[in-house]
Amino acid sequence: MNPLLDKLQPYPFERLKSLVADVTPANTYKAISFGIGEPKHPTPQFIKEALIEGLGGLSNYPATAGGEPLRAAIAQWLERRYALPNVNPATEVLPVTGSREALFSFAQAVVDGSKPGARVLCPNPFYQIYEGATLLAGATPYYADSDPTRNFAPNYDAVPADVWRDVQLVYLCSPGNPTGAVLSLADWKRLFELSDEYGFVIASDECYSEIYFDEERAPLGGLAAAHQLGRGFERLVVFSSLSKRSNVPGMRSGFVAGDAAILKKFLLYRTYHGCAMSPAVQAASIAAWNDEAHVRLNRSKYLKKFQTVTPMLAEVLDVRLPDAGFYLWAKVDTKTGLSDTEFTRQLLAQYNVAVLPGSYLGRAAHGANPAENYVRIALVADVDECTEGAQRIVQFCQSL
Repeated sequence: MNPLLDKLQPYPFERLKSLVADVTPANTYKAISFGIGEPKHPTPQFIKEALIEGLGGLSNYPATAGGEPLRAAIAQWLERRYALPNVNPATEVLPVTGSREALFSFAQAVVDGSKPGARVLCPNPFYQIYEGATLLAGATPYYADSDPTRNFAPNYDAVPADVWRDVQLVYLCSPGNPTGAVLSLADWKRLFELSDEYGFVIASDECYSEIYFDEERAPLGGLAAAHQLGRGFERLVVFSSLSKRSNVPGMRSGFVAGDAAILKKFLLYRTYHGCAMSPAVQAASIAAWNDEAHVRLNRSKYLKKFQTVTPMLAEVLDVRLPDAGFYLWAKVDTKTGLSDTEFTRQLLAQYNVAVLPGSYLGRAAHGANPAENYVRIALVADVDECTEGAQRIVQFCQSL
């Protein structure tokens, strides 16, 4: 077996399962889970119909690069969403079977683990795929801690120069999981300057980009930042997905876009990797990328939930509205006196509400885990269930 597998830590939900293995949830309450970030809004009917209509394509092997109509639909969406001129669907767009597998495999294609001291920079806390991809690529992760004073955006200026010299790849997530932080244009300018100086590739995970709370202020993406700063897409690749945008997590459909030279090599890797998208999924994806009405409706549902739940929880926890995304990142110890793990155990036992301890999403890389004593609350269910869950959390905190 690959010895690098021994470096992988248990996935957060496996750790959560172990944490509550001896907890008996209060059976007087219906179970409510805020733990897993799985969209629960209904899949739009027109996407289902497009999937069915595309089933005739199952008689053919799909191309790894995807079909031209899908690449064109994605390129056109990027141009509309980010005011970009002339995204080339043939060279700057590559469909993938969900952003998760692409984020993982990208490190395997980009990182040269044979170089002494090879590093990959990750935010902290972070989506655990970044760390696993780094370790299995033969590199060492370096964690850039989130900064609470900047609504939890990573503090890149705290990274030493001798670390930057060994960084080959930077993973970032904007809007962030779990904090919801969105990088500003100034953040992007600094990252581009560092990339120009040290030559690393930026992998921007933007799968939460379409869940935000002000229709006039959509989150800035990496490609848009590059364009606004008057540069091309060199050493920049962004990852996006239909899972959250269109409520189709089971369809496994996303894309990578950006630096054409990198995508050419990544396509070569994927030709051997074997992750071509089903023709039926491609047909449904085209329909989804071409429609914005269902996305605006989806956002309105999240807005209602966040407007309802956030002020309720702010009375008993240290929490505020995130920049974007569908998570609340709540500090629990200051008002309850409980650690994130004990909060999680007691809440489940007394009120049958599941949350995820924040410490499971971070690492104690610089003397302390910046995610310790936070919990991630995924507002993915309908507004009534989210409201009921929030009411139970309030009751629990008031009972302490």
